[in-house]
Amino acid sequence: MSQRHKLVVGNWKMHGSHAANAELLQGILASRPFAAEAAVCVPFPYLSEVAVTLANSGLAWGAQDCSVHEQGAYTGEVSSVMLAEFGCRYVIVGHSERRAYHGESDQLVADKAKVALARGITPIVCVGETLAQREAGETAAVVKRQLSAVVHALGQCIGEVVVAYEPVWAIGTGRTASPEQAQEVHALLRAQLAAATPRASEMKLLYGGSVKPDNAVTLFGQADIDGGLIGGAALKASDFVAILRAAS
Repeated sequence: MSQRHKLVVGNWKMHGSHAANAELLQGILASRPFAAEAAVCVPFPYLSEVAVTLANSGLAWGAQDCSVHEQGAYTGEVSSVMLAEFGCRYVIVGHSERRAYHGESDQLVADKAKVALARGITPIVCVGETLAQREAGETAAVVKRQLSAVVHALGQCIGEVVVAYEPVWAIGTGRTASPEQAQEVHALLRAQLAAATPRASEMKLLYGGSVKPDNAVTLFGQADIDGGLIGGAALKASDFVAILRAAS
């Protein structure tokens, strides 16, 4: 089993309100000390209040996307410079919903990872295949292609990112990859990283795709799975805390 310290990151997606956020964070913080590294990636409007609430709490925070540009006439975009001002430790890049709904390419995802790192923010780089791609036997080719763009853009700095494998067919569907299926892809990704950096064995590879309290222990017990990028279960304090405990 991996000796890497586990990391559990909640992706709130487009959910939240002042009241709901306060209740959720209070519920999570009540479980301190955490059994794993923990973070929440929240919608942009809530970064300020989350930063204030979580200061010195042991729970890190981040954003769900960033622009490749630092400033300029890019209406609706948010730069890594801005995220850094809010103390973001993480930013998710390349989530399948961004790739699908906003047409983000592998190269754009790689460029976003690069600008985030330049501002001291750790990118959580998402890769994953659709159901059609899995059924066609293309899983390995798809995830390797997606990760390759980031490797080429960052060079030796690839060792500073977190990689999240999120099979698209298991996101928000209630379906999840079996522990063996997830481990197979994680091992593939770590081998690809090992060809690019001597730090591959230290890097955190997360699984995302309907992680719940009842499957987290088995998933996190796999040799190359170092935690999770959690969607729906991150919106309920008791579930998120249970997943954190599973990561111990």
